[in-house]
Amino acid sequence: MRLLGARGGNERHTKMVIFGEIQTLDRYTVYFVKIYSQIADFVPPRFPVVTTGTFDGVHHGHRQIIDRLRETARKNGGETVLLTFFPHPRMVLFPDQQQLLLNTPEEKKQLLEKAGIDHLVVHPFTREFSMLSSKEFIEQILVNKFNTKKLVIGYDHHFGRNREGSFDHLREFGPVYGFEVEEIPAQEVDNEKVSSTRIRNALQTGDVRTAAAWLGYRYPLSGTVVKGRQLGRTIGFPTANLVPDNTYKIIPADGVYAVFVQRGNDTLPGMMNIGMRPTIDQGLSRTIEVHLPGFSGDLYGETLKVLFVERLRDEQKFGSIDLLKEQLHTDRLRATTLLSNEKTDL
Repeated sequence: MRLLGARGGNERHTKMVIFGEIQTLDRYTVYFVKIYSQIADFVPPRFPVVTTGTFDGVHHGHRQIIDRLRETARKNGGETVLLTFFPHPRMVLFPDQQQLLLNTPEEKKQLLEKAGIDHLVVHPFTREFSMLSSKEFIEQILVNKFNTKKLVIGYDHHFGRNREGSFDHLREFGPVYGFEVEEIPAQEVDNEKVSSTRIRNALQTGDVRTAAAWLGYRYPLSGTVVKGRQLGRTIGFPTANLVPDNTYKIIPADGVYAVFVQRGNDTLPGMMNIGMRPTIDQGLSRTIEVHLPGFSGDLYGETLKVLFVERLRDEQKFGSIDLLKEQLHTDRLRATTLLSNEKTDL
């Protein structure tokens, strides 16, 4: 059994998270993660090793930063501290723009907990906070509040008002305030640099396979099952109509997907359609619906979590219902065959 970050902090925010299958004591890891809802609640440990950023997606590049954070803390007898924000800065600074994020707050917390952070500070991002200059951010947050001893940041990290702060800025002020700074280079998967922006772009084109490779996990989308027009059951393909839990989370491009669906403790193979249903619904509104082969039962009101595996095809309009049914049979066979060869726990 391995214990991380079991010291210091505000106890009312303490959360114990257990990951892994419990078989014997040496087969799983226990992480004690202290979670703080604002900077004011945080009490720094003896040797804080700090990183900060939005960490949207908690992808391979982010986990490289966290791995380095943990390594440095271990060598110095310190503890890891990650400062992130919600709402996402873009939601506050550009409220009129469509907000497309990879994670909900709860998803991000779970991913960061699993990465083994000792202290997670999720600070409310406001316009007032955004007005801190880079020098004020260093002095007031990193030095006075966090007592930073070592700062680890990602490639091309910017901070402070108008994103004026940079690695060079931190390297200049570090010796003045008594902390070291290290920049982690951009990470690559299959010779492609990984970033939250590139992952968002992949999802918006329906390339969920590439997005999963860069994320290190299958892209999830959770929602509540609501009653629809029940047109699918009339052609032998009953579907659960899903309303996403969050309006700012990215929905992959329209099309038909092979997916895994988590329902409670069960993981089921499924086929999802995102789009306007032009053959049977005249494209009146965009829907998200999932078909579970072989499943029968009432799902209304339940929360399902969909994990995207692969995009099968574009959504298209067929000349008749019979042609649509024929294609759906082909899609279902392809989806079930594909999923039978996929691990459910990626």
